[in-house]
Amino acid sequence: MSEPVPIVHVVDDDASFLVALARLLKAAGYSVQTYASAVDFLAQLGEGAGCVVTDLRMPGMDGLDLQQALMRAANVLPVVFLTGEGDIPTTVRAMRQGAEDFLTKRAPKEDLLAAVDRAIARDARRRAEDARLRALRARFVNLTNRELVVLRHVVQGRLNKQIAIVLGVSERTVKLHRTAITSKLGVRSVAELTRLAQAAGLFDGTPDELP
Repeated sequence: MSEPVPIVHVVDDDASFLVALARLLKAAGYSVQTYASAVDFLAQLGEGAGCVVTDLRMPGMDGLDLQQALMRAANVLPVVFLTGEGDIPTTVRAMRQGAEDFLTKRAPKEDLLAAVDRAIARDARRRAEDARLRALRARFVNLTNRELVVLRHVVQGRLNKQIAIVLGVSERTVKLHRTAITSKLGVRSVAELTRLAQAAGLFDGTPDELP
């Protein structure tokens, strides 16, 4: 199956600049979609790959508002800002929130195209990492809730006897659960099991004391 073509979403309330920028990007070989407002863009945001090139100053929802909305969205596309009148505090805020770049509308086209290239590459890396995590986590879907509990303790380095005490079960029961876990996941050692669970981010942020 071929990879989806990334789309550069251009958002600007200046109709003439929007047309000119879309023409430039298309001439450089990008697939482009244009929007007259951030609200219009968010209303049509799907799951496709790409990035967003947006004006900073727009009526209603401005570029920073759009960036924050994207941070909360399921499809967190990278953002490149273009502005006619930037300032240092706004630039710093945008970059701290993860903007790929912050350029003036008078910036050389080479700078803009380089920023778009970086943004698209960044989005591709994120999607590849998301796919890798989904594949890893899919290996755990056949574990029962109790097996997941035992696995958490194993990953934390606890021995069978310690796990049995915490869960109020026999050590033999813990051993049976561990055997089922390693069999279902196709691993042979605790080290391999631990690496797999950590790579999948399975228990990130889980308190140690949870049973």
